[in-house]
Amino acid sequence: MDQQHLDRLKKIIAVYLPEDVDQGAITLTSDLTSELNINSSHLVDIILDVEDAFDITLENDDMDNMKTVEDALRIIKKKRAESTE
Repeated sequence: MDQQHLDRLKKIIAVYLPEDVDQGAITLTSDLTSELNINSSHLVDIILDVEDAFDITLENDDMDNMKTVEDALRIIKKKRAESTE
């Protein structure tokens, strides 16, 4: 995975972490809702911020498959590759 993309994604996610979750808890395998305690409205905000930051458009299927940080990075990479075709 691209470290630059991971760092950008971590910054986006960190904004929406609840007070009881430390930024250090964000790892590739972190589940966005169950481990990082991100609620559904903040998850939507993260999706919108990811679209803006990476200049991509996410479909409903992409959002449904974005369970972990690693899932998000994989989807970002795929969408960016599709946009350059």
